[in-house]
Amino acid sequence: MPSKLQLHLSKVFLKIFLRDRQSIFFSLFFPIIFMTVFGFVNSGGQDPINIGVVNESNSVVASNFVQELIDSPIFNVTIGTEERLREELEAGDQTMVLVLPELFNNQSLAQDSTELRLLVDAAQVQQLGLILPVLEQTLIEIEREFRNTEPMFSLVIEDVQARSQSYLDFLLPGLMAFTLMQLSIAGSGFNIVEYRRKGILKRLFVTPIQPKDFIAAIVLARMSIVLLQLTVLVAFAVFVLDVSIVGNFAAFYFLIILGTFIFLNLGFCLGSVAKTQQAVMAVGNIVIFPQIFLSGVFYPIESMPALIQPIAYVLPLSFISTGMRDIANEGASLLAIMPSLLGIAVWLVIGFVLATRLFVWKEVAN
Repeated sequence: MPSKLQLHLSKVFLKIFLRDRQSIFFSLFFPIIFMTVFGFVNSGGQDPINIGVVNESNSVVASNFVQELIDSPIFNVTIGTEERLREELEAGDQTMVLVLPELFNNQSLAQDSTELRLLVDAAQVQQLGLILPVLEQTLIEIEREFRNTEPMFSLVIEDVQARSQSYLDFLLPGLMAFTLMQLSIAGSGFNIVEYRRKGILKRLFVTPIQPKDFIAAIVLARMSIVLLQLTVLVAFAVFVLDVSIVGNFAAFYFLIILGTFIFLNLGFCLGSVAKTQQAVMAVGNIVIFPQIFLSGVFYPIESMPALIQPIAYVLPLSFISTGMRDIANEGASLLAIMPSLLGIAVWLVIGFVLATRLFVWKEVAN
């Protein structure tokens, strides 16, 4: 628990941070513009729904039904085996897979209702309300060729967990992780250099304040700002751009808090090493830019060259963005992302130890 001294200092620093309204505005402006651009890119017209069809029946009825789906402009039909189409569904190449059973024929349809299995992605559950009525209408049209009473078909939905079909859904967790890294490193690193340049740290040196108290206070204050800014970004993405977050918001924010702690501490390290604002900017870019491209923010780490992947996996932003993406896109629990949490814990210890060891009170840049 934070001490009274740390809480008091955090309130003071929070007031100082809030006075810099221009910085707060532009730190929100860039991610919002970035997400909006990708939102418009991905919303240029409604593409056909990718549906795989497994036809286990050789009957004319099954062939007619498949032809109905093919002729519909709403569906983009791929015919294949269940094993292959399931792999495509898990890879994000199919929105759903419809399995026609072997008994899908005139004789069975005249006797009993036939179950059609529909394999879907958990991330696409929100789309089922729009897709199922269209699919059921196609069933009804075929049904009327045989009888006009009880329904012959019923859909049994099987949830096949896979990644989201929308690139914006994939992008949001990585973009949130990148934003909190940038805000945290800039917020702590630049502040340390500025306080040292103005002699504020030199004055605080003669007080009973310890480095750990000073660092904890800025972390608490800056974390409040970062959480507020990221909440605005998440709300904009969910309510304006219709981005889907499948997992638990509490777990999602828990990782945001841990990531903020890590990068605030790393920002302190940079502010302690660099003696001027120009130097901290240069050193900060060395830390930030490689992680932007190597931490899976814009594309999966698995798609990178095999030689780079071991390095990419151990970067702090990789652990955070991967954990946030698993929660947001796959609905993973904290227990399911334990490897990411262990990596985050290691970086928390490393960051805090380096921040407190490298911190200097009295040195002032000339």
